[in-house]
Amino acid sequence: MSEILPDRRYAKSHEWVLDAGDGTVTVGISDYAQESLGDITFVEVPGVGDTFAAGEVFGVVESVKAASDLYAPVGGEVIAVNEELDAAPETVNQSPYADGWIMKLRVADAAQLEALLDGTAYAAETA
Repeated sequence: MSEILPDRRYAKSHEWVLDAGDGTVTVGISDYAQESLGDITFVEVPGVGDTFAAGEVFGVVESVKAASDLYAPVGGEVIAVNEELDAAPETVNQSPYADGWIMKLRVADAAQLEALLDGTAYAAETA
């Protein structure tokens, strides 16, 4: 069974958000998503300074099985990306909630965080 962390919020498209409490969030893909994709071979990350609306495609994850678009769970401006994923995309498989984070955003509208699923609701979505 996939790990779901209670301190995150989740999008139905399987991205997670960790609220830093200072108007910024860290974004990655869930354990369920990385398990479904299989061995990840490439992660396309956005550029620092890029802005996205909630639900907009911000990157791509490619695996031995498929390529999947990544969707911004909340709108905002990219303030950091995980450059380690260029050389080691498999980090997303090994550590989806820690070392495998994809980007950090300055959130445009904090109310969007409340629209995301909590761990219990996400668990029901993936059951």
